[in-house]
Amino acid sequence: MFDISQISRREEDLAQFCSALDPASIPLSVVAQVYESFARMERLVTGAKLRLAARVEASNHWRTTGHRTAADWLARTAGSTAAAAHSELAASTRLERLPATDDALRQGGLSVAQAAAVTDAAAADPGAEARLLAAAERSSLRALRDECARTKAAADPDADARYARIRRERLVRTYTDAEGAWNLHARGPADAGAQVTAALQAAADALFRQAYTEGRQEPHGAYQFDALVGLCSGRGGGRQGHKYRAVLRVDVEALIRGATDNDERCEITGVGPIPVRVARDLLGDAVIDLVITRGQDVTTVVHLGRGPSAAQRVALMWTQPTCSREGCEQLWTHTEVDHRLPWSETHHTVLGELDRLCRHDHRLKTNHGWALVAGGGTRPMVPPGHPDHPGSMPTERAPP
Repeated sequence: MFDISQISRREEDLAQFCSALDPASIPLSVVAQVYESFARMERLVTGAKLRLAARVEASNHWRTTGHRTAADWLARTAGSTAAAAHSELAASTRLERLPATDDALRQGGLSVAQAAAVTDAAAADPGAEARLLAAAERSSLRALRDECARTKAAADPDADARYARIRRERLVRTYTDAEGAWNLHARGPADAGAQVTAALQAAADALFRQAYTEGRQEPHGAYQFDALVGLCSGRGGGRQGHKYRAVLRVDVEALIRGATDNDERCEITGVGPIPVRVARDLLGDAVIDLVITRGQDVTTVVHLGRGPSAAQRVALMWTQPTCSREGCEQLWTHTEVDHRLPWSETHHTVLGELDRLCRHDHRLKTNHGWALVAGGGTRPMVPPGHPDHPGSMPTERAPP
């Protein structure tokens, strides 16, 4: 029999502990460990809260308090948005059929955002649950959501119907937040989003170059906002109906067949999955670098120049769409191509020896000696002296 007093006692203990916490009294040598502990506790608590959400709906308590839906009660009680509450409730409902995800929440291994992404995709393809949970452990939230989107798209038996539904439900919503700032939210088909993204990127790059020559520096998002305003006001400097560049990856069998099957992919890099029919239509309307692949084997090009060839750059856009440092979500448009082995020593450029690094991580490598661990694709970056640093001698490696 559940004892409600247990919850009350633990809540009181936690309240006293948090109230007495003085950040200034915590030594700098351990403050990061304390923060990590609180992060784990937060995942445990929010995981338990998520697992309870469906039970709250079943209790009908929200009706007795005059709320229109259970999600409204959840949002009011947790101080969250209605959208977040709906997502939490949907994830909680799906957990009954996903025991491994439920167990991960019990252990504090998932955040609410991760659980929402995993349950959404695993509900469409239960066989992918273990793979998605493994991705949640090693990937950033953005990368996990991308993988979940691919899984859900692959499990949909009618990609064209899904695309048509997304198009019917397309929307732009504007609102003013609590600080009085204007906000914009848009949702629609991936190919249309690619056009918007490309136009914004081109205009933002022009604004960045102008600011650079004038000695000004602002976050990338600020340039994109100014680019959006400029394009809408006719001051963006772009040409009407200009062609845009995107990277489309499609498995050759899917291209021939006209639809994806199993783990085949058809998507615009950095945007999302699209039906093969839409991919074919795009070829007549846009400048597309078409990367036809079998699995992950994109190309074996060897180039003798210092920089990658055009073919290698296109391949990198697909194989490494973000910064190669694990946990970094910077897209390829904000990264630099980096040689793992100095070109001055090899005098060749091989795709398998290239990484993508954002400006921050490139400075860490160039100026402070940090390096990606051995291997390829997305992986950790470690400082000098770390046992996994490529420059460490084998004798320095810690015992297993």
